[in-house]
Amino acid sequence: MSKSKWKVLFVCVHNSARSQMAEAFLNSYGNERFIAESAGLEPGKMNPNVVKVMHELGINLSKKSTQAVVDLYQKGNKYDAVITVCDEASAEKCPVFPGSTKTIGWSFEDPSSVRGAPEEVLQHTRRIRDRIQETVKKFIEEASLDDYWI
Repeated sequence: MSKSKWKVLFVCVHNSARSQMAEAFLNSYGNERFIAESAGLEPGKMNPNVVKVMHELGINLSKKSTQAVVDLYQKGNKYDAVITVCDEASAEKCPVFPGSTKTIGWSFEDPSSVRGAPEEVLQHTRRIRDRIQETVKKFIEEASLDDYWI
């Protein structure tokens, strides 16, 4: 299957942490082959701890805003893949985006649910960030297989 760039949408509940990190990683590492966006069911405000830990890797999310899945749908946006990044363990209701070619579910803990001292919260947020980063890199590798998108 030959295509210039695959459009991918990352979706979670608030679009304030996990989906934003996944979007940034895919746009950073896969920008030759992918265009990533992110959205949420109930958009909130960017998680400041996520902004900090992404900045540690040279990715600036400080000016990013959140957006609603419904707004992208109403605009008529189309995606080759929609990847949900909600936490299955806490039974979050993750929004869906109709009409995508491929729907994938990745489960990541919500950084905004992490409690503790500030440094503990940052450490935990880094672990979530690193898991998302690893998963995005694996996705890019697997997507190079011809039958991945079939």
